[in-house]
Amino acid sequence: MENAIEEKNRTHEEKKKRRKPTIWICITALFMGMNIAFSSFGIPVPGGHLYLCDLVICLAAILLDPFAAFLVGGVGSFLGDLIFYPAPMFVSLVTHGLQAVVISVFSHYVLKRRPVISAVLGCVVGGIIMVVGYTIGKAYIYSTPEYAIIKLPYEIAQAAVGIIFGPLLCFKCGIKKVFIALTKK
Repeated sequence: MENAIEEKNRTHEEKKKRRKPTIWICITALFMGMNIAFSSFGIPVPGGHLYLCDLVICLAAILLDPFAAFLVGGVGSFLGDLIFYPAPMFVSLVTHGLQAVVISVFSHYVLKRRPVISAVLGCVVGGIIMVVGYTIGKAYIYSTPEYAIIKLPYEIAQAAVGIIFGPLLCFKCGIKKVFIALTKK
């Protein structure tokens, strides 16, 4: 009888260990798909487009570990650009990937007792990385710093959307609670 109970507990623990990587893959893939979708269309604004992919990148990076955040931010943006606008795809890989890793590191390892402040600080630093990275990358790709400077306000607006709405969705709309409930089972 005791062996049967131990066997049942061991089987339950093995199922939990197998379930974690599956949930990690599914959530990472979900956010990556959202990033591809949000980076493939923009909201038309005078003189350009405003992309909402930073909202997804910030939200995912706050919730996920740094490697998963890199996959969502860097690889997701790379794939979105590869499909719809391939010129800056490597700039997106590096810039959004670094942005996501920095946000994730801040959210998980800096100011552990103040997760909201830590996440917002990470999003601000990540937003600066994104704006600077895209400005330098576009100046290099298009061989003209003037084009990069013209697009600078749109990069700043895109970063601001992520900085404001990423933590807001995560902490005020309950996404963090749902995420914790999903990953702790």
